[in-house]
Amino acid sequence: MVTAVNLGFPRIGAGRELKKALESAWQGKSSYEALLQTAAGLRRRHWQVQKDAGIHVSPCNDSSLYDHMLDMAVLLGCVPQRHAEVGAPGSLEVYFSMARGSKDAAAMEMTKWFDTNYHYIVPEFEAGQTFKIGGTKVFDEFKESRAQGFATFPVLVGPVTFALLGKPKYQGFSLPDTVARLAPVYVETLRKLREQGADEVRLDEPCLVTDLSAQARAVYKSAYAELAKASPGLRLWLNTYFGDLGDNCELAFCLPVAGIHVDLRRAPQQLGPALESAAATGKSLSLGLVDGRNVWRNDLSASLAVLERAAAKLGPDRVAVGPSCSLLHVPIDLDLEDTLDAELKGWLAFAKQKLVEIAALAKGRASSTDALRASDAAQESRRTSARIHDPVVQQLLASLSQDMCRRRSPFSERAQVQRAGFRLPLYPTTSIGSFPQTGGIREARAAHKRGTLSDAAYEAAMKAEIESVVRYQESIGMDVLVHGEAERNDMVEYFGEQLKGYAFSKNGWVQSYGSRCVKPPIIFGDVSRPKPMTVAWASFAQSLTPKIVKGMLTGPVTMLQWSFVRDDQPRAQTCRQLALAMRDEAADLERAGIRIIQIDEPAVREGLPLRRSEWKEYLDWAVQAFRLASSAVADRTQIHTHMCYAEFNDIIAAVAALDADVISIETSRSQMELLDAFSAFRYPNEIGPGVYDIHSPRVPPIEEMVALLEKARRVLSPEQIWVNPDCGLKTRAWPEVKAALPNMVRAAQVMREREKRAA
Repeated sequence: MVTAVNLGFPRIGAGRELKKALESAWQGKSSYEALLQTAAGLRRRHWQVQKDAGIHVSPCNDSSLYDHMLDMAVLLGCVPQRHAEVGAPGSLEVYFSMARGSKDAAAMEMTKWFDTNYHYIVPEFEAGQTFKIGGTKVFDEFKESRAQGFATFPVLVGPVTFALLGKPKYQGFSLPDTVARLAPVYVETLRKLREQGADEVRLDEPCLVTDLSAQARAVYKSAYAELAKASPGLRLWLNTYFGDLGDNCELAFCLPVAGIHVDLRRAPQQLGPALESAAATGKSLSLGLVDGRNVWRNDLSASLAVLERAAAKLGPDRVAVGPSCSLLHVPIDLDLEDTLDAELKGWLAFAKQKLVEIAALAKGRASSTDALRASDAAQESRRTSARIHDPVVQQLLASLSQDMCRRRSPFSERAQVQRAGFRLPLYPTTSIGSFPQTGGIREARAAHKRGTLSDAAYEAAMKAEIESVVRYQESIGMDVLVHGEAERNDMVEYFGEQLKGYAFSKNGWVQSYGSRCVKPPIIFGDVSRPKPMTVAWASFAQSLTPKIVKGMLTGPVTMLQWSFVRDDQPRAQTCRQLALAMRDEAADLERAGIRIIQIDEPAVREGLPLRRSEWKEYLDWAVQAFRLASSAVADRTQIHTHMCYAEFNDIIAAVAALDADVISIETSRSQMELLDAFSAFRYPNEIGPGVYDIHSPRVPPIEEMVALLEKARRVLSPEQIWVNPDCGLKTRAWPEVKAALPNMVRAAQVMREREKRAA
């Protein structure tokens, strides 16, 4: 019999219960004990949902209070010394200090999980580090699941992926040595789980779908040879996802494991090699046929054909079927959506519905006739729907030219025009865009959506918030202001709500990091902009002050990456449609007198394919899309962009090719290390390296920000440097903002004074 398996379930709860419990505990409104009780209740509910759907075996340890990589670091005793001193080993005080920072310990770095919009905490490897079991979470949750009668397997981040994604904090780091020192802790963990009754453990090794060095391949072999000794009778599985094993296929199947999971949604071409390798090695094969990263309903007929081919080759007992990856990346339950129209809703499946699809595939064709009939009807409905294609948009795309993707003059000439027009001081201060989304703002937005607050009253409330933000920035001496984005719920959703071709869920929340959740819109058809989206708000803000107020847009690549994207045409085509919409908006902002326009692209690096051989094609169309969106304006209009939590060394040429006048980037958690790329490349345009981490409640002192700016000054000229936070301030509270922003302004003033003395 084919086994129905799941790799992971969304953690946050259908009502975002975990988010609310976390934030309540962090604010001191409830206890950690109450938080743990909420998390335990969610785990039980989610195991039951999987069992009720017909999943044969479900994971445990896929839940987390913040992040699974952080959980793994705690389990392995990989705790930086500065955080170990915050509290008792394994305590939540230490755990949340690692994630969010604490009074005397800066938070650990956070970056994107492969090419998703999920952020993970980056493990730190320190000199002289000793690894040992430092937490009990995996053991507790396995015991808990079995005590409640659920058939689960523990899932862990594999040792090589953990080491490859970590960051050395000392010279002389050795991957083989580090993994060799981690392996005994994994072995001890596996033995303990076996003693508890586990007969199967899955190890997530997504790095197997990336380009691996010869050294990394050798480390995989040595590490898994060690893990295979853990305990007789324990079956180890490898979970690979997000891409094609490709040239690592032979490596993966030679490892001493019982079976391997492959992602056939992102890489259907690997089915043949995987089947041949499984047949040759006697291993079982788990097929990721249901998309764990998108919301479209599965084509059960097509998936069954693949599954039947595998079962014929290997025998059904050696085949499992599941999602392409953990369902962490999709919303929980389509049944909660009562505002989507019936046609569109019929094309969709969220996590709960995907479990039913997996179970139907495992049952086979004869036992799933009703499900197959419904799936076929949904596929036909979507394929033939008139609402998907817009002839006007198609005609605009056909008329694109290269001239539309170029500014009128090179940066060197634009910069002179802009500096003469703006007359800003050295080290000009600004912020990335958003200011705190207070309870009052959220209540007004909710009331407006319910219809209990009129359009006029809502507009008045938002204008009052905007004026307050503008006046505050003036009072502390900020140089370039923002309007604070009070009217925006989310930087993608806000625009998507005003574009044709988009649809929106009511409860389609997914986790971005920690308690931060986003509700990605759904691109189902051709995209266009019926009317201006931001001009009225930007014009109002600019009317309040003689200082420059930035217009704020979300870039086409980020709109693409942070949406659930239609899968019936190339992503590049959808991105160009988004670029045309943003191009029109930028032109309208300029006509309204907005002199600086920020087009945020935090997701450019995130969208990079995992295989280097595929980078050029992606970067070519991503850069083209940004330039298409930003090149309609005159030289005197300054284009900013923002990128966060990504490494730029390997794509710096593409970043430069965006040709933004100013780029702001996250650098505070990395202590300005990200600027090394811009220095070595001799980046010609202007840069705003973030001087404080807004994802942490910690308020850095002036001296700390000055020290970071001094580091930036060593690799950049003072004319290039802007001063700003790492990211937008929407998730911070006003007391934190009012403590941090004046420090930032003062730090810029200190740098100006030093430049005067040095002149």
